[in-house]
Amino acid sequence: MDGVIVIDKPEGLTSHDVVAAARRLLGEKRIGHTGTLDPLATGVLPLACGRATRLVRFLSAAEKEYDATILFGVTTDTLDVTGEEISRSGRTPSRDALVDALQSFVGEQLQVPPAYSAKKVAGRRAYELARRDEPVALDPVPVWVSRLELLECGPERCRISLTCSAGFYVRALVRDLGERCGTGACLEALRRTRSGDFTLEEAVDLDTLGPIRDRTNPESRIANPGLETVLIPMERLLPRFPAVTVTAEGLARVSHGQDVRPVDLASRDSFGAAEWVKLLDASGALVGLGTRQTHAGSLHPEVVLI
Repeated sequence: MDGVIVIDKPEGLTSHDVVAAARRLLGEKRIGHTGTLDPLATGVLPLACGRATRLVRFLSAAEKEYDATILFGVTTDTLDVTGEEISRSGRTPSRDALVDALQSFVGEQLQVPPAYSAKKVAGRRAYELARRDEPVALDPVPVWVSRLELLECGPERCRISLTCSAGFYVRALVRDLGERCGTGACLEALRRTRSGDFTLEEAVDLDTLGPIRDRTNPESRIANPGLETVLIPMERLLPRFPAVTVTAEGLARVSHGQDVRPVDLASRDSFGAAEWVKLLDASGALVGLGTRQTHAGSLHPEVVLI
């Protein structure tokens, strides 16, 4: 099974829980997710299966979209409502103050990740240190927000929608927003609506992956034919990358990790200054990803999928 299945992650499970369940249900060991969601969060969690696991670093780097509900006047150690309460002000910003504060987060910025996160400090996960009440000092990292909208505004909470870079923590945004408004705040709910090219429209429940059982024989396990309709095949992945089709000789060179020369290309898109180029065989199947070489327009297959 090679490709991506987009799961609509339920609340209460970690991303690792979802991966473990998918491995068990599908009987496929090679499964990895393309961007962690906290147990509180729901929504789009793409699972790379089989050979597609070789593409996780590209799929994880894509921008994300979220809907978030923010509770004002309360702060917690985890920055969301699952954590231990640290302070309670009972204050809520005015709508005008909230709009101004939200707009100040649009654009490039440096963000300090939450202490309860998977970031590493001296080789240890930050959340491991935080759970032991050990000091956690995380360096700010560059992130960006291209869109931030106020959807609803009530007396104690608001709901926002945003588009952000990979590596952006919505919990950290809520922490900083509460500080900027002078009220304190924590994340109450979070739903990821898009991860790169994957959206909620193609997401399925985890139960969809389970085998079909014969009611007359509860012990039977029949492969679920519906999986074919939810598996996004390799050739549909990374649609924003330019692509070239290689000849038979070019395919042989890809399989051996050798540079693909212009003479080895049967057809090509105009890949201009693109850093990565998809390598396709004559049938259109994705066989690798190449990087441009300085000599004579050659491509080096950095990722080989055959």
